[in-house]
Amino acid sequence: MTFGGTPDSGEGTIAPEGGCPGSFYTSRKWTFENGSLVIRDHNSKPLGELALASPGRFDGKSISGMQLTLSR
Repeated sequence: MTFGGTPDSGEGTIAPEGGCPGSFYTSRKWTFENGSLVIRDHNSKPLGELALASPGRFDGKSISGMQLTLSR
């Protein structure tokens, strides 16, 4: 996944790439809400919610309960 946005912005875009689990291939937008990173689909419905676990790494769950980790 490639995340886009401006520095210090609370939202941005997502360009999904091959290998995204579940329905995350429909990811189009991210928002930072109440201390959590929320990934949304092309209809703005939430797909998952993650929290900062360490620098460069977010852990959380999809809406269906699947464990998620994002890292760079």
